[in-house]
Parts: sequence; C-alpha cells; structure tokens
Amino acid sequence: MSRLVAVSNRLPLGDNPSGGLVVALEDALRSSGGLWVGFSGEQVDNPADDLTWHPGASFERASFDLSRRDYQDYYLGYSNSVLWPLCHGRADLVRIEPAHLEGYRRVNARIAELLVPHLKPDDRIWVQDYHLFGLAAELRRRGVEGPIGHFLHIPFPGPGDCAALPNPAELFDWLSHYDLLGFQAHRDLSNFTESARQLVEADQTEHCHFRLCGRTVRAGVFPIGIDAAAFMELARHAPDEDEMRFLTGAQMMIGVDRLDYSKGIPQRFRAFQLLLEKIPDLHEKIVFLQIAPPTREEVEAYRDIREETEHLAGRINGQFATINWTPIRFIHRPIPRNVLAGLYRQGRIGLVTPLADGMNLVAKEYVAAQDEDDPGVLILSRFAGAAETMDRALIINPHDPWELAGAMAQAMRMSREERRSRHADLLAGVVERDVGWWSRTYLDALAAGSGG
Repeated sequence: MSRLVAVSNRLPLGDNPSGGLVVALEDALRSSGGLWVGFSGEQVDNPADDLTWHPGASFERASFDLSRRDYQDYYLGYSNSVLWPLCHGRADLVRIEPAHLEGYRRVNARIAELLVPHLKPDDRIWVQDYHLFGLAAELRRRGVEGPIGHFLHIPFPGPGDCAALPNPAELFDWLSHYDLLGFQAHRDLSNFTESARQLVEADQTEHCHFRLCGRTVRAGVFPIGIDAAAFMELARHAPDEDEMRFLTGAQMMIGVDRLDYSKGIPQRFRAFQLLLEKIPDLHEKIVFLQIAPPTREEVEAYRDIREETEHLAGRINGQFATINWTPIRFIHRPIPRNVLAGLYRQGRIGLVTPLADGMNLVAKEYVAAQDEDDPGVLILSRFAGAAETMDRALIINPHDPWELAGAMAQAMRMSREERRSRHADLLAGVVERDVGWWSRTYLDALAAGSGG
C-alpha cells in the first residue's frame, strides 16, 4: 500500500494525539506507515531548515516552526484576515495587505521545500484546509508527480466573495494543481463551480471533472463525520459531578462554539431575549448554557465579537434573572471533551446556529450524546453544511430572531414521541457516515483518479 502523507496547519502532538482529524486519518496513516506534517505552534527567530520529528504516535509525525513575521503574515494575515472572512461571507471584515499575501506564498513554498526531501515516489498526499491552498503548486514546481488531494473544512466562497480577493485568479491556479478537491457540502461544490466559471472561465468537462487554468481537476462532496461510537460511549459515562443543577428545575439549552463571528452567537442571544419577552411562562424553565472558548484574539474582529457577546449576556441576565435563576450562563474558556459530552446529554435543546459553517460537528456530537429513550432537540442553521443531511433537526434561519425563538419554544414543548422519532433518524445518519467513512470515501476517490 502506498504511504499516506497528511499535511495540515497544525500537527497533533503529545503521546496520544487526539482530535477528529486524528481519528479520521489514524487507521490510514498507521496501515501505510504514514506521515503527518504540520506547524508545531512555535514562533521562533530562526526556524530550522528541516522538519523536526516527533516519535510516540502510531504514525510518523514531523513539524516545522514559523518565524514571527511568517505567523503574522501567513496565519493571522492572509489565512485568517482574508480567506477566513471571505469563506464565511464577511468581505466587510477582510484586511488586505500585500505583505500578508506574500507571506502566504512564502510559507506554502517553505513547507513544500521542507517536505520534498522526505517524500517517496508513490506517496499519496492529502492537504487539509485553507491555510495550504498553494501547497500543491509548490510541490509540483519541485517535481512531485504523485496524487495530491485537498480537503476544505470551511465553506467555499461564491463568485462575489471570491472577487473580493486580492488574487482570485491565483487562487484557482493553486487549486488546479490538485488531483481531487474535497468539499463539505453540495453548496460548496456549487460555489466552486460558479466562481471558477465566472472568474477564470473554467469548464466542467464531465461530472465532477473541471478544466481549470489549463489543467484537469476533480471535485466532490465528502461530508466529514465524528467518531460516533466513541462519543456515544463518552456521553454515557460522563462524570456525575459535572452535571448542571438548577434551583428551579429548568431545562438546559446548550451552545458550544469557538467565539467567532461566523457562529451567530449574538444572534442566538437576541433570539433568546425575544423568547423570554414573548413567552414569560418559560421564565425559570429554561437555562441557556453558552460555552465559547477564545480564538485568534490577536485579530481585531475577534476582540469585537467578545465585547458584543459579553454585553448581550449581561443585559439579558440583568433584565430577566431572578434570585434562583440566571437565564444565560456564558463560559469563555475551553471545557474538557468528556465533560462536554455529558453536558450535551443533559441538553433538552442543542443550539447550532452559525451564519456560515463548513459542516459543524457540534451538531453531530450533540445527537450522538443523547439518551435515545429521552433525547433532546437539535436546532440547526440552514447555513451549516450539516443541514444538507440532518433535515430532521429544526432547521432555521439564524438571521431571523422570531423564527429562532419559535424553534426554541417548539423544542421545549415537543412531545417525547416526536423527539425520539427525530433523534433516531438523525443518529442513524451520524453513525453511518462517521469520520472513518469520510476518510475512506475521500481516499478511495483520490486513489481511483490516480489509477490506484
């Protein structure tokens, strides 16, 4: 079996590397003697001119450091102040600096330079996410001829947002060097198709085959999943001491998101305020637990969303709280995964309402964590990739506070019979298309296109 080489922005370190992507790729990496390469997380004055190796996993791991300048330009700059907002429909938050694009090119070229000496002729290379759009082009420039695939974990932008890039033609030239482009949802494949057609006059030559910048590339939809069986077990055995207890016997509604402007947290707070204003019978009967760990706080837009969210939570609690009941509990720090699983299981409502999202695995984790005999209700944004397959959730428009508040009320009043019916259908999909299914399906498609 040819070796799998995975490349991602961050390398999973530690003696027992964890995370959804590790679960997805570990079998393939272990069985093929695979290699995973990624950023160490360290910023240094003088990065080494070779990879650093990390023993201790069931597959090979190698990392690279970044200079402080490269971290600012490539990671905080072009990746997260240009690509991230554009892919999430927020062109108004884009901050274009020529140095940032140059840094993105420079780092993708450097990763290729570090990687090439360690590649074998029959390696399959799987590049992950928006930080590394340019990596295949740099590898091809250095003579790599084997199959290279890319998977985008976030949404692909439509023509209007792509046109706001400082280098839209270059983006599609980068992508043309891959053999297979993987997207989370049909929405993303449609956006790619239309953006390429309008901006670089690409042609779709046959189903999922495109003539792009003079090269042929395949594209497909591969919705990522979770390790459903493991998460179900985690939820069943969550520690009792971490259970939430409420003096009024309230039911819990839970949201778990990084504190990012794409997640729609202020919109859901406003909808919850509307619910409490219009249905006073629910006072002291519902508690909203929002867990929102910080992320990218060096970027101004992230500091702004934190201030807005904390202000809203304080205002709503000040308006509605009683001696025995606080409507919103807002936690701005990470919570251990085993504790989260137990909290999902307690949640009468799982609130997953992003304004834009590639997939959103919280939706799948919430479903997997439920007690099948007395499950909660998933409220899901139509703008999450998960909505394409999880249509038994209550699908809502997160921009409409009346619709979202109505879904909250519907979930609180839903009969046990209906909750069980909806949950059974959702759980079947989560279990069938788990994270192992995702990696196998993608890698099989990559192999098929390369004659493997």
